[in-house]
Amino acid sequence: MDKQLAGRTIFITGSGGVLGSTYVRRMLAAGARVVASDLPGHRAETLKAAHEGQANFRFYDLDVGDEDQVTGIFARIMADGWEPNVVLNNAAITGELLMGAGKPFPDFANTSVSDWERTLRTNLTGAFMIARQMDRDIVGKYPATLINVASMYALNGPHHAIYEGMPFKSFSAYSTTKAGIHGLTLWLAGYWAGRGATVNTIAPGAVFNGHSEEFQRRVGQLIMAGRMAQPDEIADAMLFLCSPQAGYMTGQLVNVDGGFSGW
Repeated sequence: MDKQLAGRTIFITGSGGVLGSTYVRRMLAAGARVVASDLPGHRAETLKAAHEGQANFRFYDLDVGDEDQVTGIFARIMADGWEPNVVLNNAAITGELLMGAGKPFPDFANTSVSDWERTLRTNLTGAFMIARQMDRDIVGKYPATLINVASMYALNGPHHAIYEGMPFKSFSAYSTTKAGIHGLTLWLAGYWAGRGATVNTIAPGAVFNGHSEEFQRRVGQLIMAGRMAQPDEIADAMLFLCSPQAGYMTGQLVNVDGGFSGW
């Protein structure tokens, strides 16, 4: 088996979701040491159970919106003898996640400031705090890579009609933070260029996660490939961005969306 990530130690925030858990699985298979993190709860426990006993896997509880937790995370990891040289800013609150907390999905006029600010705190401020801690603890000490995870809705507006009659909608705060993520990438890419670090953004498209046939049909009509992505198809691109073969890439936005952004 090709071990394209051998020698890489990869730290992933928000590792328990459909994409995060796929990244963990695929990166371990590709020979990486994987440091996963997420909020305590069912997703974290499921991920830990799936990789229990693997020598190349570690897990840390982490709320990326908590400054004290983020400030100490790399020190904790390095104290355990691991030195992350690739970091994935993957943690994010989505509208579906808010619904999972027992809330109805709000329309724009009824979006609360608390939900808006909570989303910004996790998706954008959390990404900033992880990058800031990289600057303090990692960047310049050895070559490092940061991958910021955006979305097909980072630089493209959603087609609101596809959500009509669906239990979920496109969430304004999510799109806003994912656009901001790439702004952070561009700023950091130049700032870290002389210190041996690269920074890129990946923008996944619509990923299948138990969606109804009707929703798949609606969104598939907007995508050149005619369908939603499987999680492993996003992971294919992520593995490349984390590998030494992407060493000459920095400041880039990589769309993995089946052609959604091309129309």
